[in-house]
Amino acid sequence: MNEVSHLPSFDNTKVAFAHKSNFQLRKAQWLFRSFNSSFLLNNGAWLSKLTIALGLKGIIKATIFEQFCGGESMQASETAISKLNASGIGTILDYSVEGEESEEAFDQTAVEVMETIIKASQDARIPFSVFKVTGIVSFDLLHAQSEGRELNEAEQIQWERGKARFNSICQMAHEKQVRLFVDAEESWIQDAIDRLTEEAMNLYNQESCIVYNTIQLYRHDRLAYLKEQTEMCSCHLGFKLVRGAYMEKERARALEMGYQSPIQVDKASTDRDYNAAVQWCLEHPRISCCIGTHNEDSSLLAAKWLQEQGEMEGSRVYFSQLLGMSDHISYNLSHSGYNVAKYVPYGPISAVMPYLLRRAQENTSAKGQAGRELSLIEREMKRRKQ
Repeated sequence: MNEVSHLPSFDNTKVAFAHKSNFQLRKAQWLFRSFNSSFLLNNGAWLSKLTIALGLKGIIKATIFEQFCGGESMQASETAISKLNASGIGTILDYSVEGEESEEAFDQTAVEVMETIIKASQDARIPFSVFKVTGIVSFDLLHAQSEGRELNEAEQIQWERGKARFNSICQMAHEKQVRLFVDAEESWIQDAIDRLTEEAMNLYNQESCIVYNTIQLYRHDRLAYLKEQTEMCSCHLGFKLVRGAYMEKERARALEMGYQSPIQVDKASTDRDYNAAVQWCLEHPRISCCIGTHNEDSSLLAAKWLQEQGEMEGSRVYFSQLLGMSDHISYNLSHSGYNVAKYVPYGPISAVMPYLLRRAQENTSAKGQAGRELSLIEREMKRRKQ
C-alpha cells in the first residue's frame, strides 16, 4: 500500500491510466465504443464461437480478453499481477471457467481453486482467493437444497461430494492462512450457498477471518441478512459487498413464476442498502469486509470513514473492482493509501467467453459503465496531447 493518505480524486485520469501506453488507451477506446453496437452484443455468443472455429482466437485474445482477463492460465496471468503490483494493487485470481456440469469438471475446478490458494500463500501480491460454488457443485443440487427438496440416493452422493470439495477448499485456505471469497449467485440457489459458507465461517474463522460470504445488495432482503449474521455468529465475520450481477434474470424468473422479485424496486434503494451495509461493516470491528463496487459515491463514503477513524493501516477493509473496469477508482484509491485488489479472471478463452460477454452486456448503456469508461479514457488521451 502506498504511504500517501488523503481522499482520492476519481477525476484524476493521470493516475488512473498511468499504467497504460497511448496505444493501449486507443485499443481500450475502440473496445468500449464497440459496446455500443447492438449487433455485436446481440450476436456475441455465436460470433465468438465462429471466430474461434475459424482459428482467429488471437482477435479475441488481443481485444476483449486482454482488457478483462489476466491470461489463459495462472502462469500466464503473471504480467497482469506484476503490473497491478507496480501500482500498489493486489490481485484476486479468479478461475472463470463456467457452464461445466460433470463431476470430473467439478473436481478439476476444485483443484484449480486450491492451486490459486497455494499461489496466494506464497505471493504477497495476491491477498485473496475466490471461487463460485456452481464451479464445484451442480446448480440443480444447489437449487434442490435451497428449496428443501429431498434428494434421491444418486443426488445425495453427488451432494456429499460437492460439500467435500467445498470443505477441502476452505480447509486449505485456513491451513495456508489465505482469505477466501465465496461468490454470490442466483437467489434461488443462494440459500444453500449461504448455509455452506456459514458452516465454513464457524469452523475456520475462529482465530481470524478466512472465509468471506458475498452479499448482493440489489436484493431487498440482504441488508437484514447481514445484520442477522452479525448478531447470531460469534466467530470472525467476512463479507464482500457487491450490488449484484443477475438483475434481469432474477426479475424475469420472478415474473414468469409469479413470486415477488427479490430485486430492489429501484437503483436508489440498492444504493441506500449498499451504503448502509458498508457503514455497518465499518462500524463492527469483528467484520472484515471487501467493498466490491464500481460506484464512486460508495467508495468515497468508505474512504472518508477510514481516514476519519484512522483505520488506513491494517487489512480489515479492502476495495475491489474488476480488471479492465473502473481504473479511475482502483488506481486513485491505491495512490491515496487504501487497500485495493482487482479481480483478475483467467482460463481458456473459449471457456471464459460467458464471463466476457457479461462484461460486454453490462457496458451497453451510454449512461452506464461504457459511457463512463469511454469518457475517462478520452479525457486522458486529450490530457496527454496537451
